[in-house]
Amino acid sequence: MTTVADGQNQEQTSRTFRISPLIRLTLLSFYTALTIPLPILAIATQAPISPWVFIVGLVLGAIALYAALSERVVITPTTIQVAYPRWVPSLFRRGWSLNWSSIQALKPRTTGQGGLVYYFVTAERDRAYLLPMRVAGFAELVRQVEAYTTIDTSDVRPLSQPWMYLILLSLTLLLLLVDGWAIATALTGSITGF
Repeated sequence: MTTVADGQNQEQTSRTFRISPLIRLTLLSFYTALTIPLPILAIATQAPISPWVFIVGLVLGAIALYAALSERVVITPTTIQVAYPRWVPSLFRRGWSLNWSSIQALKPRTTGQGGLVYYFVTAERDRAYLLPMRVAGFAELVRQVEAYTTIDTSDVRPLSQPWMYLILLSLTLLLLLVDGWAIATALTGSITGF
């Protein structure tokens, strides 16, 4: 029988790793930069599609992106779990949970861009479970994996480095400036050729 003290002890020993704030900011800003001019340009160019269609689509897309970026990894002394908040519809939630004792190996796989991702493999080998690599505190997450599984994680590195996201964020800010110019030009009616 689990007591209240046991439940509190497990909460104290659990760790939660969320997607890095830099990654969240960069991707949300990039989405905004790519999409914010669309309804305004639809009005300025008298597009056959209503600007409201664009606005509704952009809001739904932003919610879906934010939901994807709300992924978190929860580690307890017995399990590792990838979960999403309750507000995320089950259609989007593809989380998973594994007991540490069922993990047999951590296998690397090459991505299409030449990077490495890692999958947990269980003794049943029924499927592989992707190790989330864009979380804040990834090095600590890997240390926890090694501590609970005794798998050597010395070669495990993040998929992308922070400087990559800083470059993307810088380019996104530049794109937002161009968006501002395009919107201002569209609103003053100076765009020709549309």
